[in-house]
Amino acid sequence: MRIVDARLTVVPGRGQDMLLVVVQTDEGVHGLGEIGVRTSPGVSRAVLEHLRGVLIGADATRIEHLWQTMSRGDFFPADRSAGCVISAIDIALWDIRGKAYGVPVYELIGGRVRDYVTCYTHVHPEGHDTEAVVASSRQLVAEGWRNLRLVVPTAGEVIEPRQAMRVAIEQFHAVRDAVGNDVELVIDAHTRLDPPEAVTLCRELESARPYFVEDVLRSEDLDAYRMLRSRTAVPLAAGEQLTSKWQFRALIEGDLIDHARIDLGIAGGITEARKIAAMAEAHHLKIATHNPLGPVSTAAAMHFNLTCPNFGLQEMPPQSVHKAINHPHTLAGGNLSAPRLPGLGVDLDHARIEAATGPSRTPQMRRLDGSFTNW
Repeated sequence: MRIVDARLTVVPGRGQDMLLVVVQTDEGVHGLGEIGVRTSPGVSRAVLEHLRGVLIGADATRIEHLWQTMSRGDFFPADRSAGCVISAIDIALWDIRGKAYGVPVYELIGGRVRDYVTCYTHVHPEGHDTEAVVASSRQLVAEGWRNLRLVVPTAGEVIEPRQAMRVAIEQFHAVRDAVGNDVELVIDAHTRLDPPEAVTLCRELESARPYFVEDVLRSEDLDAYRMLRSRTAVPLAAGEQLTSKWQFRALIEGDLIDHARIDLGIAGGITEARKIAAMAEAHHLKIATHNPLGPVSTAAAMHFNLTCPNFGLQEMPPQSVHKAINHPHTLAGGNLSAPRLPGLGVDLDHARIEAATGPSRTPQMRRLDGSFTNW
């Protein structure tokens, strides 16, 4: 089965477009993958055009070989801009293989170790209104969710770290008091804090028993987690911006985190995610799949997590469902059930894609003094 085409399809979404890679074979079987970095579609399109030289005419069943060739074929290892496209291609190749054999992807990567995938959802609005955050949390629990994600909040596109830290501490404790101890809470700092604020946030949240505190520090200096690890007892999660097992290695082998935040659309697709998860398993780390994307990413993560023995939680925000994409997601009580359709079980509704509209803009965050800070 030979690859005859690989193209980028942009699906307008809420806030940011979805970038999908469609890989076509000479046997009429196609596969879908989703790019995890949505902020630079022009770059992704150029990378995919470059990789077509490797893909066109290649055997679609040689997934590991193609991953190695795409990742290492230019001598310089693939960076994040190239890695996210390679990730989407890899996912699409697994989708093709599942369709060719007539089985779900999870049957091809070891088979199910669980019957469903436990997910967490986002509490909205993500602002300074604590009463609104508490009300939203109560509503989500009433809908059946048992795992909720809060965030270190912004005020529009302004975030002052110490103020945001204080509000986050207040909101987390208020939600814990409101929903009780049977609901797990996570909080995402979105790499917005410097070490002093990160340490204070983690220590002040210890008594509220977070499932994990995520991305409290920037990803450029992973060794900073060594300092944080020594100063707090809360479980730490990181990794959503990392692109390979080599980048995860420092966090995992240093026992600097408790939950590896693998994003299949950035970290190398299913092929590389399995290797990262195996490394994490040897260090008793859980996998908390990063998935703020669309139905294709959600399906890929679901298949992967059904087979992952050290899986913990999967992210499941509202945009994980999109009217332009037919998907197998059966969500009940915050759990995704195992699908029976072949491949990922996801396909495009081209008529709805053409009709879809939505702005695509990356927030530009600043502090009160006007200086830039991370979104």
